[in-house]
Amino acid sequence: MQAGADSVAAQAAEWIVRLSADDAGEQAELAQHFAAWRAADPRHEAAAGRMEAMLGELQAVRRSGAARPAGRALRAALGGKGRSGARRGVALALLLAGLSFLPAWFGLAGQEPGYWLTDLRSAAGEWSTTRLADGSTIALAGLSAVNLAFDGKTRRVELVQGEILVDVAHDATRPFIVATEHGSVRALGTRFTVRREAGATVVTMLASRVEVRPAEAAAGSAGALVVQAGESVRFNADRLLPPAPVDPPSVDRAWAQRQFVAQEMPLPDVLDELDRQRPGRIVFDRAALAGLKVTAVLPLTDTDRALQLLVNNFPELSIRSYSPYLVTVDMAKNPKTTAR
Repeated sequence: MQAGADSVAAQAAEWIVRLSADDAGEQAELAQHFAAWRAADPRHEAAAGRMEAMLGELQAVRRSGAARPAGRALRAALGGKGRSGARRGVALALLLAGLSFLPAWFGLAGQEPGYWLTDLRSAAGEWSTTRLADGSTIALAGLSAVNLAFDGKTRRVELVQGEILVDVAHDATRPFIVATEHGSVRALGTRFTVRREAGATVVTMLASRVEVRPAEAAAGSAGALVVQAGESVRFNADRLLPPAPVDPPSVDRAWAQRQFVAQEMPLPDVLDELDRQRPGRIVFDRAALAGLKVTAVLPLTDTDRALQLLVNNFPELSIRSYSPYLVTVDMAKNPKTTAR
């Protein structure tokens, strides 16, 4: 009887631990046996390849230090002369435990530190709409989070991460403000979206108008900008870019159909958005991909298809999926490389 998938994965992990032997002669002999084991069954080869790729890619993930203690423990268990069977058992247990922990770790890695403490939040791939106490509605895209602070003078929404679509109920005595680390968006009866990116905030107007003010612009200064319906503006704490035209009905349809509309958007920002819709992580080098600009409508309910569409349009990209929880995007060595 052939071993099940879990058993094959465990065997592959055990081989990787055993191949860390200090003795050169022992390493050579084990390498021959390992090659024979891989050749004996296509599932052995696939499991070993996935295990090696996963471990290799983890070394490239620099977004969080969460894996470092486990990595140090694994190296300690593998290190030292005269490695005992018990020591190897510990190393194998740590390796398997670390791999089983990856889905949860990759999911948590996409969240800001205060995500779990926010008033409203959505999970990866989840879209939700809430009616607020003043009659306004707020829709959250996948892996988005906000805090609410309503009082007798102001209605304030802090966008902690992700993207929101707000329909603001008119209240002449209490302005409606959406705030991010980059600044604030002030409205009185309007409909617009706000998206937090890695280094900026993007506001897209669907109806009426808002005043956008970077965080470092003084109140009443010329640093604020009124954004009209059919315009989109990107800003950070000290700079506002000129508004760009958008088609409000298209943006509304995209939200209704769970699509992402990119217009000359840097590829890393597009990947950030797709990353929020997945249960795992998309790992990429932001600087290496920053020169690619994307104009496309991408399905957020099927991010694998969205990634394939990107490769279809950018043959210089290489996209590799090592598990449901880890996808890498980089520049292909062969421009004809396609996703796999």
